[in-house]
Amino acid sequence: MTDQPQVVDRQVRVGWPAAVTSSRLEADDPRSLGWPVADRTDVPRETGVLAPPARTRILAVANQKGGVGKTTTTVNIAAALAQSGQRVLVVDLDPQGNASTALAVDHTEGTPGVYDAVVEGKHVREVVREAPHLPGLVVVPASIDLAGAEIDLVSLVARESRLHRALTGYLSEQADEGHRFDYVFIDCPPSLGLLTLNALVAAAEILVPIQCEYYALEGVGQLMRTVDMVRAHLNPKLAVSTILLTMHDARTRLSAGVADEVRAHFPDQVLRTTIPRSVRISEAPSHQQTVLTYDAGSAGALSYLEAARELAARAPGLEGAA
Repeated sequence: MTDQPQVVDRQVRVGWPAAVTSSRLEADDPRSLGWPVADRTDVPRETGVLAPPARTRILAVANQKGGVGKTTTTVNIAAALAQSGQRVLVVDLDPQGNASTALAVDHTEGTPGVYDAVVEGKHVREVVREAPHLPGLVVVPASIDLAGAEIDLVSLVARESRLHRALTGYLSEQADEGHRFDYVFIDCPPSLGLLTLNALVAAAEILVPIQCEYYALEGVGQLMRTVDMVRAHLNPKLAVSTILLTMHDARTRLSAGVADEVRAHFPDQVLRTTIPRSVRISEAPSHQQTVLTYDAGSAGALSYLEAARELAARAPGLEGAA
C-alpha cells in the first residue's frame, strides 16, 4: 500500500494530465497498465486547435486481420482531430457499420449510405450525415446493404475506382464552397476484397492498426503485397504512412516483444504513441460514442488524442512534420 503514492507522485512530476492524476486508479489507468510515462515526454499532451494540412489527407484504415482495432482507431482519431479544429469525413466501408454506430449515425437497412454512392452512383452529398456529438465530423454511413456490394461491383465498369470517383467529386465540391475537408478516413472491412481495393485506390495513405499479439504480423505481409500491386497498377501515390500499435499491455513481455518487432520492421511508420487495452474504449461504442466523448480523461482517450496529434504532425507539406 505504501508504493501507490510514490507512483502517483512520479506521474505528477513528468506532467501527466490532471484528469489522470487523481487518487483513484481506474482499471484502464496508465499507472495500472505499467505505461512508461516518463519516457513519453516527447509526445504533445495539450489540447487545442491544430494547424490544418496543406491539402486534404485521405487515409484508408486497413488490415485484413479482424479484431485489431480498425474501426476503433478510425472513429477515435477522427474524433480527436475534429475536437482539435479539423474538418473530418469518415467513410464507413465495413458492412457491419460499427463506425456509424460509434458516431451515433443511423445506418439501419435501407438508409442511404456508401452503397448508394459506390454501387448506384448517387452523389455523396445526398448520403452524408453529421455526427451529432462531434461538430466538424461528417459520416458516410454503411448499412447491411453493403454486404452485397462485393458481388454487385463485379459487373461494373472500373469497379475498383468507384469510391475514388465518388469522393473526388464531393471533396472538390466542398472545397469550392469553402468547406474543405482536412482529413478523410476510410474504415475498411477485415478482408482484401473489392471494398478494400476501392479504399486503397481512393486513398493516398494507409493507416495500419496492429494488435500487440502473437499473430499481429501474420497478415501484414499480404497487405503490403496488395499495396505494391495497387501502387503498380492503380494508385502510384499510395503509401503506408502510419502504423499504430493497439491493445498494448506494457505489463506483458508479449506486447513489448511484438512492439519491438513491428518497430524494427517499420521504423519510420510506427507512431511513438501506443493504444493500451482499455475498458473505456470497449464500453464507448455501446453508448454510441467515441472514447473521447464517453470518458475524455481515460487512458484510452488520452492515447488516441496523442496519436491523432502525432499523425497530424506528419502531414505532408506541414512545417515541423516528423
